[in-house]
Order: sequence, then C-alpha cells, then structure tokens
Amino acid sequence: MKFQTTKSKNKKWLSLATLALMLVASGCGTSGEPAAQASGSGGETSGKVTKIVVGTGTGFPRVCFIDENGKLTGFDVELLRKIDELLPQYEFEFQTMDFSNLLLSLETDKIDLVAHVMEKNPEREQKYAFNAEPYAHWRNRIVVAKDNDSIRSLDDLAGKKVLTSATSAEAQILENYNKDHDSKIDIVYQSGQANDTVSQIVSGRVDATIAADFVVPVIDPQKQLKLVGDELSSDDVLYVFRKDEADEKALSDAIDGAVKELKEDGTLSKLSTEWLGSDVTGDHAE
Repeated sequence: MKFQTTKSKNKKWLSLATLALMLVASGCGTSGEPAAQASGSGGETSGKVTKIVVGTGTGFPRVCFIDENGKLTGFDVELLRKIDELLPQYEFEFQTMDFSNLLLSLETDKIDLVAHVMEKNPEREQKYAFNAEPYAHWRNRIVVAKDNDSIRSLDDLAGKKVLTSATSAEAQILENYNKDHDSKIDIVYQSGQANDTVSQIVSGRVDATIAADFVVPVIDPQKQLKLVGDELSSDDVLYVFRKDEADEKALSDAIDGAVKELKEDGTLSKLSTEWLGSDVTGDHAE
C-alpha cells in the first residue's frame, strides 16, 4: 500500500492558484505530495496529511492487545498514538493481524510500518529498514517452569520442545543454533499469541521458550516461570519499514524525531513503566 493522502480541513479555502504556488515553494513530501509543515507539536498543518497504516497484533499482553472494552491498546499502541500527536503531517491507522503475517504485509504494501516490539538483528536488516532511534532495549534469555533446574543453556535444549513465534527474533536464535549443531532443538511454532505460553510450559507440553527479560512478569504474574542462563542476545527495539523507499525514509526520520522528544520529556519512560512494569526504553534497562 502506498501512502494515502487527504486534504487537511483548514486548507479547503485555498484557491488552485495558491496551491500551485505552494507546490513550487515547498517541494514534494512523501508520495510526491506537498510536504506538510507543522506549526508545532499537535498543531495544524499546511499541505496534505498522509495516512500511515500501522501493522500490529492483538495477542501480546500489555504490548498490543484488545482490552475488556474491546479497545486496541498496550505499550506499542499507546506510544504510537503519542508519536502521531507530534506528527501532524501524518495520520496513523492501526491494522491488526497475526504476528507471523506482519513482515509479509509490509513487503506487499498492505501496511506502511510494523510496530510489535521488533528487535533489530542481522537477518532482518538484510530485508527491511529500521528507524534509528530505539524506543526500547532488552535482553533475551531462556524461560522455563519455576521447578525446572535441568535447563540453563541452548545446549540443554537439544531434544527438548521450545515454544516460539515464527519470524520472531527468538525463533532466529533457535534456528541459528540448529544450523550449527547436530543435536537439534525441537522448535514449536505458535501463531504469535503469548496468552498460552505459561500454560504450555507449566503443563509440560513444551519445555521452554526464549523471551525478552521484561516479558516474564508481564505474561506470568503468578510467577510460575523463571529466566535462566546467560543472555542470548541484546537488541534494540525499533519500527520496521520497507527498504529503499523515499517516503518510508521520510516517515522513519519523522518518527525518530518524535521518539527523541518523548524520551526527553519523560513520556516514553512513563509509558514503559505503566504498561511493562519497568523502564525498558534504553540500553540502561534492567
């Protein structure tokens, strides 16, 4: 999907001659339309407003989910709503889908960016572009049932069933291990729904999963699971865009500016603490 544009209401009075002068004076913005000029964060714009379709999920508790009132919310969703307020040249529209379909939908132009706490790693960088300013940072470790003392490393997972989501950074860790070792980990792919992870591990249907450090207290408030072993990876969390497209690069740059502003005024840390229980918004995250 190429970016869609709609005229700002406050420009309806402009004559065609004035519009022509604006095109010459201001140049082109994304999608070849007149670039929107902000009069301040959340203020009115001149030019046109570009609609951005944001791909996210509904099955990640506290991150992107449907609440008891049927509203899409969570850390990723509410952060993008704050970013949208700071970028009057854009209008964000959320489109929800299974996690495993997000990157494919980006490739096929069905969405304009992916927001699902996506970690930057070499495999993804080969195919996709990322914005430069991280909005979170965390560390992946093995997660097992609280009474499991036999697993502490990837080698201990050989022959074991390990739950993960297809196309996730955690799945990449497991797949890379299997490429390099004869003793294979039995990777069990789920649809991206994190809601049944605890029950699958506690019941013994699977032996473990790999998760970012903040995830366990979010999905396991009853403390039936634990993190074990050394850190397996440490990654920035960013938004994902199509590569080599000028309008995507302009959007990415604009989001970087908004994220920086939300970091500086404390909004980003506040959202992280509110939704995730701790501040995971920088490389200082614990």
